Amino acid sequence: MTTITIKGMSCSHCVASTRKALEGLTGISNVTVDLEKNQASYDGDVGKETVKDAITKIGFEVID
Repeated sequence: MTTITIKGMSCSHCVASTRKALEGLTGISNVTVDLEKNQASYDGDVGKETVKDAITKIGFEVID
């Protein structure tokens, strides 16, 4: 499982948007988003830049 830190999430709608963006990527499954930790975890073999682009497009930032 891969875990990323996301900056800018503040509510359950943010969590839902993040989950939907990640689940929309081919090759990603088992997405979980934790608002308290500002993290998302997922299974899959998708490039980090692809994930980062998907998160950026919905208005959040991936912290390296």
